[in-house]
Amino acid sequence: MVVVGPHISIITLNVNGLNSPIKRHRVAGWIKEQDPTICCLQETHLSPKDKHRLRVKGWRTILQANNEQKKAGVTILISDKVDFKAKQIKKDKEGQYIVIKGTLHQEDITLINIYAPNTGAPKFVKQLLIELKEDINNNTIIVGHLSTPLTPMDRTSRQKINKEIIELNEKLDQRDLIDIYRTLHPKTAGYTFFSSAHGTFSRIDHILGTKANINKYKRVEIISSIFSDHNAIKLEINYKKKAEKGAKMWRLNN
Repeated sequence: MVVVGPHISIITLNVNGLNSPIKRHRVAGWIKEQDPTICCLQETHLSPKDKHRLRVKGWRTILQANNEQKKAGVTILISDKVDFKAKQIKKDKEGQYIVIKGTLHQEDITLINIYAPNTGAPKFVKQLLIELKEDINNNTIIVGHLSTPLTPMDRTSRQKINKEIIELNEKLDQRDLIDIYRTLHPKTAGYTFFSSAHGTFSRIDHILGTKANINKYKRVEIISSIFSDHNAIKLEINYKKKAEKGAKMWRLNN
C-alpha cells in the first residue's frame, strides 16, 4: 500500500548580486510570492561578513558559502513550514558550491547548490562531480548555475555541444543523474539566460536528479524574474511514503 506523502518544491535562481538593499528586498518579496520549500540562489556576491544581510520572513534556515572578494556566492533557504534537520554541511571557500545533507519530513535529502565559473564550466562541474562522489546518492538533487547548456536544444543557435559537454554528460550518466527539465520536457526549448553579446537565449541553469526518483518529479517549469538577467527553475516533488510493515488497512465489508 502506498500513500501520498508531503509535496515539496525547490526553486533555483542566479540573482546576479545581492549587495543592493533594494534588490535584497525585491528578492525576499519574490521568494515569499513563489513560496518554495527550498530556495537556492547563486552569484549572491556576499562576503562571509555580509551573510546576515539576507533575511526572508518564513525562511529562517539560511545556509551560505561566500567568497571574501564578494564574487560568486551560493545560498540555500529552507522554509519554516517543513521539518528539516541538517546533518552535514560542506561549504566551498570560494563560494562556488554548498552541500547539505539532512532529512526533510524524515526522508533523506542531499542538496548541492553550484555556481560554476563562466569559463571552463563543463570541466569545473565534471571535476566537482568527481570530488563530491561520496555525497551523490539516490536522494541527491543538484541545482544551480552550471553555466553550460547540456544539449543542442538548450541554445537558440542549436549549436552542437562540444567535447567538454559530452564528457560532462557522460559523467552525469555514470552518476545516474538526469536533467529533470529535459526529461519531463523532451521537445520543449526553454531558456534561462539571454546573452546580449551573442544575441542568443540558452538554458545554462539546471536542476539535476537521480534516475531512481524519476517518478517523484511531478513538475518542472521556468519562471521569469525581473530583477536578474537569469530566469528561475522550479521543481515540484511528491514524496510517496510506503505504509509501515505490518500495518493493516481496514476496509468496509461490502
